Amino acid sequence: MRKAVSGEVAVITGASSGIGREIALILDRLGYETVLAARRADRLEELKERMKNPSRTVCADLSQESECKRLYDEVKDDNVQILINCAGFGAAGYFCEVPLEKELAMIDTNVKAVHILCKLFLERFTENDSGYILNVASSAGLMPGGPLMAAYYATKAYVCSLTNAIATELKDMCSSVYIGALCPGPVETEFNSVADVDFAMKGISAKYCAQYAVMEMFDRKVTIIPEAKMKAAALAQRLVPKSVTLGVAARYQSKKQKLN
Repeated sequence: MRKAVSGEVAVITGASSGIGREIALILDRLGYETVLAARRADRLEELKERMKNPSRTVCADLSQESECKRLYDEVKDDNVQILINCAGFGAAGYFCEVPLEKELAMIDTNVKAVHILCKLFLERFTENDSGYILNVASSAGLMPGGPLMAAYYATKAYVCSLTNAIATELKDMCSSVYIGALCPGPVETEFNSVADVDFAMKGISAKYCAQYAVMEMFDRKVTIIPEAKMKAAALAQRLVPKSVTLGVAARYQSKKQKLN
């Protein structure tokens, strides 16, 4: 893994728990100064206390455009070399029954915040011809759709599509800037309780997912899938009709949802 040069900074959103928290700890061990962003100030302060290198927190609700821009303004004069877009959440249920307000907040966090932060940091990274951006998506984003989690799957498909397009543009520009998408299957985080689901298969640990993600990021892998089963599933869905894939997804989702 790439160790930091003195003074290099990593910005991690969604750092208060799960994958974001574990990535922050790894980057700290690699020598990066960290900027930890999330909504829960107490969780951020607790994590900050564990850091060996200089660290600061930014309490922000990234579903708000102004908060995304405030985060960027807080760090724009620092030597930021890494952006981890990890803030996000899911919602489960039939599309016609999930509250619109929850879906719009999810779109603002999972899509709009990622888009804004990618735009702002990429402008600077490409100017300096250096930097890494890792967007935390999901294996859901590699599928044609997700019945019973329709909006969530759609948000992650956006992240995967955006990341792939930008990666191709950077290659065409002969840029040294990296962008990639982390696409795990089930991970043992707080996602379940927020989305109100129980995973039908055992998830990997957030620590393992983070370690794999950082390793692959520094190896410049564009699409990062930590689990062999999910890699096989992503390949298989390209080879079978969409109707079959959607049917399988619907059955899988129905097994893990608390719809009663």
